[in-house]
Amino acid sequence: MEDKIKQLLLNNAESIFGQTINEKLVQFQKTRKDVNGDLTLVTFPFVKMLKTSPEKAGEHLGEYLEKYVPEIESFEVVKGFLNLVLTDNYWVETLQEMNSDDQYGFAKEKSGKTSMVEYSSPNTNKPLHLGHLRNNFLGYSVAEILKANGDVVVKTQIINDRGIHICKSMVAWQDYAPVDENGNRETPKSTGTKGDHFVGKYYIEFDKQVTKQGYDLATSWKLDEFKECDAEVAEKLKGLFAAEEKAEDEKSKSKLYRKIAGFATDQTELTKAAKDMLIKWEARDPEVYLLWNTMNGWVYEGFDKTYERMGVDFDKLYYESDTFLIGKDIVEEGLNKGVFFRKDDGSVWADLTEEGLDEKLVLRADGTAVYMTQDIGTAIDRFKDYPSLDRIIYTVGNEQDYHFQVLFLILKKLGYDWADQCYHLSYGMVDLPDGKMKSREGRVVDADDLMEEVVQMAKTSTQERGHLDGLTDEQREELYEMIGLGGLKYYLLKVDPHKRMKFNPDESIELNGNTGPFIQYAHARIQSLLSKVKADKDATLKIDQAEKEIIKQLADYPMIVREAGVNFSPALIANYIYELVKSFNSFYQSYSVMNETDESLKNARIIISQNVGKVIHSSMSLLGIKVPNRM
Repeated sequence: MEDKIKQLLLNNAESIFGQTINEKLVQFQKTRKDVNGDLTLVTFPFVKMLKTSPEKAGEHLGEYLEKYVPEIESFEVVKGFLNLVLTDNYWVETLQEMNSDDQYGFAKEKSGKTSMVEYSSPNTNKPLHLGHLRNNFLGYSVAEILKANGDVVVKTQIINDRGIHICKSMVAWQDYAPVDENGNRETPKSTGTKGDHFVGKYYIEFDKQVTKQGYDLATSWKLDEFKECDAEVAEKLKGLFAAEEKAEDEKSKSKLYRKIAGFATDQTELTKAAKDMLIKWEARDPEVYLLWNTMNGWVYEGFDKTYERMGVDFDKLYYESDTFLIGKDIVEEGLNKGVFFRKDDGSVWADLTEEGLDEKLVLRADGTAVYMTQDIGTAIDRFKDYPSLDRIIYTVGNEQDYHFQVLFLILKKLGYDWADQCYHLSYGMVDLPDGKMKSREGRVVDADDLMEEVVQMAKTSTQERGHLDGLTDEQREELYEMIGLGGLKYYLLKVDPHKRMKFNPDESIELNGNTGPFIQYAHARIQSLLSKVKADKDATLKIDQAEKEIIKQLADYPMIVREAGVNFSPALIANYIYELVKSFNSFYQSYSVMNETDESLKNARIIISQNVGKVIHSSMSLLGIKVPNRM
């Protein structure tokens, strides 16, 4: 209706306003609940050209629209806002149209855009954690929303399978893995451990051992009266050692222990070993490369199981071990073009000071690549693989805001105009009740453990409620999984992506409030109703104000899907469906469907119920959430 009114005003602007108008002047907003109306047109943009007050401008436009738009029953002007009342027949036709559309809410035509959405992009030195859950659910949902808006979508990830962090796990496994009587070190298979968890254990072990070495080295400096340190470092260490001696609680001592160690870890034997291994890896040392392939293989097997349970997938995988080589070649080209410069130590940098940033390292002095190197190579490789690609949406936490600002600027300076179409979907971190997670210290909420926990919680709460008669054991387990993971996904997606959030697993599976199970239960209840009543296809439909309000909310769904696509925000979908379910629950409690004696009204209510169920199913699928028919 908004499009129809806008087009009418644009086509007849000369006779209405005495001049042509820009379509941006035709502005609608949601009608306030305390006024009578279904659609509100803002009249202020037309006051000057009509040379009258906002109220009179509204009267003028209202009379015109009432005359030429048969769907408008009446209008009311309130302080310059034209509130239009649409006929019941219009809303009945709207209900019938959405009822006949199996893909209601989704774009009818292809957008002509090809969008790549990057998400997950883990490191192969540790398992996925709570932060990765928000990342994966967000990226997958954005991809599905863009598909619903008509885009061709490529879901991808860049697997960070090289670098110093990978070498740390490798060195730790070589140095600290137990050896059996045959001289074989332990493996995921021999220990019955999931591969990514196994490798992650050695990443934590490296941190533990290198911290000890760092502390021991710093202590040796202290015993030698800090002769090997410069004056500034010596003063800081003296203060830290003094504070450590006075510290009484273990938490303070542990914190100071790590701070002291931090001044020396770069000079430890373990750190040197990891750096040497990275150089050997980039030189394709056969022994190092075999170890790298073996340990990464363990991790990939673990990742695949986690992704399967998450319900996310990918169309194309990229590996940093491949793309960093492209990046290194591009850096050499950039040097020749003057985009980069080499310092005296041999390292290569991008000077971005004229753009208000700083100098950015793109190649270390020893010739090894950094994250920026591989990200440059990956972006270029993707646009080569997909010549029709219009844009890349990088789903990465907001601690990388500066990194992507620099990346896009460097790509632009290298001459790639498509850099303007690269977008960083910067999302807020997920906190635990007691603060931020730290992977290297082992203070994380493991993704596998968390998914299992919420499923078990859903199982307990569902069993307590009952209503499981007639379900097989397999169906029950499927239901627990659906409720638990649905609650988890919804909880992480209902918050605006840009906002930092705190995760509470107990709240995620609550049956009341703004939760996934609350919405899933509404779907199950609707399916139960529809199994008992059927609409008469040939019957006329009749609605009252209560029915009209639900239809109006349903009619907003296509607009919400569009807005979610424009803003890359699943939260818009989540909060829309929550409000719809709340309204429908209130309607369902107040007005009978099965016992309504007016057949026309009963049929309308059945069809409304069908379409609320359909939109719940559709919207939740955009969030990657399944909905049960029984709960």
